[in-house]
Amino acid sequence: MSVDRAEDVVLHRRILAEAKDPSKRPVFHVRFSKFLQTRGDEDDDLRQSTKVCSTSERCKNARNGEEKPPNSRIKDRGIDFEPCSKLGGLNLGMRKGANYVGDRSSLVDVGRHDHVRIPIHEVIFSTLDKPKLLCQLSALLSDIGLNIREAHVFSTTDGYSLDVFVVDGWPEKGTDGLHKALMEAITKNECLWSGSSRSSAIEEILEIQTKVGGWEIDKRSLKIGEKQTSGSCGDLHHGTYMGQDVAIKVICSEHLNEALEIEFAQEIMILREIQHKNVVRFIGVCTKPPQFCIVTEYMPGGNLYDFLHKHNNFLELSQLLKFAIDVSKGMEYLHQSNIIHRDLKTANLLMDANNVVKVSDFGVARFQSQGVMTAETGTYRWMAPEVINHQQYDQKADVFSFAIVLWELATSKVPYDTMTPLQAALGVSQGLRPELPAKTHPKLVDLMQKCWDALPAKRPSFVEITAELEDLLGKVQANGGQVI
Repeated sequence: MSVDRAEDVVLHRRILAEAKDPSKRPVFHVRFSKFLQTRGDEDDDLRQSTKVCSTSERCKNARNGEEKPPNSRIKDRGIDFEPCSKLGGLNLGMRKGANYVGDRSSLVDVGRHDHVRIPIHEVIFSTLDKPKLLCQLSALLSDIGLNIREAHVFSTTDGYSLDVFVVDGWPEKGTDGLHKALMEAITKNECLWSGSSRSSAIEEILEIQTKVGGWEIDKRSLKIGEKQTSGSCGDLHHGTYMGQDVAIKVICSEHLNEALEIEFAQEIMILREIQHKNVVRFIGVCTKPPQFCIVTEYMPGGNLYDFLHKHNNFLELSQLLKFAIDVSKGMEYLHQSNIIHRDLKTANLLMDANNVVKVSDFGVARFQSQGVMTAETGTYRWMAPEVINHQQYDQKADVFSFAIVLWELATSKVPYDTMTPLQAALGVSQGLRPELPAKTHPKLVDLMQKCWDALPAKRPSFVEITAELEDLLGKVQANGGQVI
């Protein structure tokens, strides 16, 4: 970095520091850069070839022997910039036509071959990084009549954005008027800024950091090992924490979006509130970029879906009942804790080394007190009809899903295996249910039917389900494991 750019580093650090204060966001700074002197026709040509440049593009130029951008990567006292191109799809075209001089109230056309002095300003923004931020900033600049000649975009690893715009369109060298215009534009859209910040993915994480308390773990003691599975919400790894086997759900910061961050936040809020022998135990969380991790106990037995369908296991009645009781007890506890799981299925039921089944994956779980629930949440083959049909629903939706799990345990088959998930969902919404198994204990068949009743109010609670299953298991065990 050249010495003449040191002032920029100091300025950028100060702006980023101010952005830590929620009451000041977005922080911005305006400074005059230079006069660009050109003829009218040259200015039109220049506008048409104006280069909007992202940090990653500048770094690419540097690798080709061109000048490296002054702040392509800065790492000091926790500030770590990574090149980030966020300009795709933006309409940053320049206005063509009249050239102007004088004050803003009376723009004066000048001849095509007269010399024009165009004031060039630099506007720097810093706020929480979030989707569509650059679009909002460029729209704000456009609203007050500015043209963007260059944009340099940086993201810090702790979730902030530093965006530097080189602009023309403000007809005078002084910055007081431009500063006031920007302030008025930001204030005018205050509800947009504050609302977007609160709901944005990154701020959700930053808010969690103040709430997790003792659950934030030292990442230096966390060893991420072999990847077990991949999903839309991240990758699940087997690893160790302080020498203990753990499961690590990893989400990389570059994959974050608002929906995923909210899901990550919600899962942490629920996991830290629950503790039961039939619910996967929460160990801790990492909320420091570049990777966000949820750490839970390691379940070496894998999930019930693989156990049944990939390993082709068929369950004896006593083992089936033990598995079902474990699931029911875990769900009973969650419902008593005012939690709806919303994605109960065999893939989210894990076994430990002793074949004890535990409920896992709370990414879409919600507290019942959160009000109206989102429709079509969960997995179609296990989804309750009221959820599919966009009707109001409550904890009894989990009971319906349990009925499908119970049917799987009894048959070792995938529900509606001759249909696509959407076909199955449409069928369920119109009354379709899995074919009743012929060789299953009649009390289990009766329980399935009660749990998948079309009317949620007619479905039993998990307290009742657990009692019925335990009663049946006691009778089976008393009869030497034989069907009675």
